[in-house]
Amino acid sequence: MIILRDVNKIYGKGDGAVHALKDVNLVIEDSKFTVIIGKSGSGKSTLMNIIGALDSPTSGTIESNGQKINDLSKNELAEYRNKTVGFVFQSFYLEPTFSVLENVCMPLTIKGMPKKEREEKAKKIIEELGLTEKLNKKASELSGGQKQRVSIARALVSDPDIVLADEPTGNLDSQNGAEVMELLVNIVKRGKSVILVTHNMDDAKNADNVIHISDGVVTADYMDKYKDMFNNKEVNNVEEKVDENIRVEDIKEEKE
Repeated sequence: MIILRDVNKIYGKGDGAVHALKDVNLVIEDSKFTVIIGKSGSGKSTLMNIIGALDSPTSGTIESNGQKINDLSKNELAEYRNKTVGFVFQSFYLEPTFSVLENVCMPLTIKGMPKKEREEKAKKIIEELGLTEKLNKKASELSGGQKQRVSIARALVSDPDIVLADEPTGNLDSQNGAEVMELLVNIVKRGKSVILVTHNMDDAKNADNVIHISDGVVTADYMDKYKDMFNNKEVNNVEEKVDENIRVEDIKEEKE
């Protein structure tokens, strides 16, 4: 479980300061598919970066399974990310001259795992994602859908508890996008937590929890049950029914 308490993120100073996150109190539940929805500039990528320990808050605290992320040193943060979080990005961030196998092995190479062991682990994940035939192909030779599968394999190879996906279908056609979403749903079924950041309401149809963010303010209808955790202060909760803030139940009903 990830807990954010009174989290603020401010970029810059004075009149030019940008308040990207405002007093965020939030719980990310274990083994759930959580979707963060917001328009461009809403603060959703900042929230993802803080949840994934890629950035730190200006104020407030972040806990992951009882561990205060704020208190970790630079090296400890790097170790936390490598062991606990797998990242999937819209732009893939694959090394184009590396093979599929080499790209998927990269997190294990950074860990210092022996070559034979890391290749065995990588090959298993690659097979599970249907990419065995592309094992020795360079990333630059793959289609967009194949690149995103490789990106997902790389995120999973370290067996992280959390997979963070930032607009993973943004550069894909509808068919490949649907396949990627199915892969993410299956990751949750394996007991992992998936946090998807998107601007597309359709991506929330399979979500267990939906978080809306607008101008740095977070709202989530499932947070009411966690009020006691935040000393009974009013937790950001969806009260008004507006077009952008559709409840998870409504989304699922539309799908049915």
